[in-house]
Amino acid sequence: MTRARLIAVVGPSGVGKDSVMAGICAALPGMHLVRRVITRAPGLAGEAYDAVTPQQFDAMRDAGDFSLHWRAHGLRYGIPTQETRALDHGTACLVNLSRSVLSEANAAFPGLKVLNITATPETLASRLAARGRENDAEIAERLIHAERPLPEGLDITPVPNDGPLSETVEHALSVLAPARVS
Repeated sequence: MTRARLIAVVGPSGVGKDSVMAGICAALPGMHLVRRVITRAPGLAGEAYDAVTPQQFDAMRDAGDFSLHWRAHGLRYGIPTQETRALDHGTACLVNLSRSVLSEANAAFPGLKVLNITATPETLASRLAARGRENDAEIAERLIHAERPLPEGLDITPVPNDGPLSETVEHALSVLAPARVS
């Protein structure tokens, strides 16, 4: 059986990655949505994730439980190896990744596809303020990080998300499953 493709969704905080990913998975029910492990308080709005303490995260990392892991915005993120095993069974996996681990992901997962979700700084600032997780200084810092370039040499498709979510999802679907979109 041919190994399926890992599809990384990246973009700055507040761009709508979780919403786009939910839309993709609703339209492509065979897609596996990878659940991340995060050193964040449990039950916060947005993505479904497994909350762990920094000590639990370190133990998981040291045990080799993560395919990928990174730090961002004072938190630690990990992709459990068990979550990506679906690739070996022919199931494509959709994962919210940090731009900082894309080169590592590309090396670990041949055929990596990257959907780079984008939006204007005004849209990002508005969304970050609305979700209420960051103060003004943190929002300003996240907007600076939004301008970071992606690594070269990867299969990256930009997906603008300034308009209606349905249009963004259709754009992403046209990239992932062109025959499905009419």
